[in-house]
Amino acid sequence: MPRFAILCHEGPRGLHWDLLLEAGETLKTWALPQVPEANVEIPCEALPDHRLAYLDYEGPVAGGRGSVVRWDRGTYEIERQRESEWSVVLAGEKIRGPVVLRRGPGESTHWRLLLPLSPP
Repeated sequence: MPRFAILCHEGPRGLHWDLLLEAGETLKTWALPQVPEANVEIPCEALPDHRLAYLDYEGPVAGGRGSVVRWDRGTYEIERQRESEWSVVLAGEKIRGPVVLRRGPGESTHWRLLLPLSPP
């Protein structure tokens, strides 16, 4: 099962949360302006792929990019994966259930995240 993590990241862009999904040798990454919550569509930004080490890392980020603390982690299953949409089911410590990420029009880095069901 691929793994995921959500990191609370305090850095130059301000406080945000990074959603990391293991995809082979890298982590697909989105920056969220707030903690994911049920039935709230959250605008987010796709970031460059991150290293797998961030699944387990907490502490300062190199290059003066702040620090991270793990907010949630676990595994996930892919329900649907397309260029403009990822639909996954998270099995985390805090979030358990479906999550949908949809990209904005065109080749945008702007996405939207939705947790359609309430976390336990």
